[in-house]
Amino acid sequence: MSNESVATKDKLAQDLKIVIADAEELLRATASQAGEKVAAAREKFQDTLHHAKVKLAEAEDVMIDRTKQAARATDEYVHEHPWRAVGIAAGAGLIIGLLIGRR
Repeated sequence: MSNESVATKDKLAQDLKIVIADAEELLRATASQAGEKVAAAREKFQDTLHHAKVKLAEAEDVMIDRTKQAARATDEYVHEHPWRAVGIAAGAGLIIGLLIGRR
């Protein structure tokens, strides 16, 4: 999984949390509204909101598991090839240093 994909999923999760919080606030604000249609709409909305929370929690769990797997794979690679890992890190540091130095 690419870093861009992970960043996009993180941003999506954050955005969904904001939407859920706003929806909960809207439900609290309309709690005093009466009427059969309003009550039915609120109930349907609460069910949808609950479903979204569950799906978001599942997505976060999957993302955490994949991140842990990637960290384990990286750790194993570094332990199996320490000098290659040092070389890659040094090369990346050199490139970043050159790019920063040009500013």
